[in-house]
Amino acid sequence: MSKKNILHMISPQENVSPFDVNMACDAGYDVVIPYTSVNLTDVKALVQDAIFSRSVNNAKKTGVFICGKDASLALDMMDVAKKSMVPPFEISVFPDPAGSFTTAAAMVACTEKTLKEKFQTDLNKKRIMIYGGKGIVGGISAIMCAQNGADCTIIGYDGIKNVQKKAEEYKSRFGVDIKSGDGSSDEMNSSFLPEADIIFCAARAGTQVLSQQQLSVAENALVLADVNAVPPAGLEGVGIKDDNQKHDCGGLSIGPLTSGDIKVKTQYKMFEKMCSTNKPLYLNFGEALKTAREILKI
Repeated sequence: MSKKNILHMISPQENVSPFDVNMACDAGYDVVIPYTSVNLTDVKALVQDAIFSRSVNNAKKTGVFICGKDASLALDMMDVAKKSMVPPFEISVFPDPAGSFTTAAAMVACTEKTLKEKFQTDLNKKRIMIYGGKGIVGGISAIMCAQNGADCTIIGYDGIKNVQKKAEEYKSRFGVDIKSGDGSSDEMNSSFLPEADIIFCAARAGTQVLSQQQLSVAENALVLADVNAVPPAGLEGVGIKDDNQKHDCGGLSIGPLTSGDIKVKTQYKMFEKMCSTNKPLYLNFGEALKTAREILKI
């Protein structure tokens, strides 16, 4: 009898995302089991229960997906899971808290595609202003871009203290230099725009961060990307379906449904990889960006 593909979903929160459950089942998992309110100290026992309950040959049909809303905790859980393996008893692990790794990967990869095809350039040395930079998608996109040579600034609506703390955390953990910016007023938000080559908005859904008037000073912007699909747009003038449409400031806009389509395909593909692998995979946000690039053929 053929063994089933089983996915164990671990979340530090009270619930797992129905979105993630649907994606996993559509990608090839037969059984998806949620574990909620999980602490970091619980991960080792859960993983070892999973690896020892099946033969080595069937281990590839078992996976762990890490949920939640905290990127650092999800990565810590992944590290614990990896250290809990007892070769040859190993299974695949994929963290994507709040869909942030695949969402950030899609936004960054779509931007790379536009830069390559429309401007014959890449992320290297580009000045990127990331609004909603304290959040999980903004933070991960900043790390991805900084790792590819960009000069990134994460901007916080509630002042500089929290984004500065995040920047220090990213420096310590990933070795990237990311600047922090105070966006606690309209004037402060606008002050970063004249020197922006790229503008990302990953702020709270349904919140307009920058108006058309504010964006009018972003005269050097090549790309504006917004992942907010709930009206109003975070960046006014970026349409929900925009795919390199000309924005009034002069740059090309990427709307949330355009990058969202790549996000869904990226998450699906990563689940699919776990289902079909012959060796354990550890799929962090770097793998998410690689997968998004593969989908976009860049």
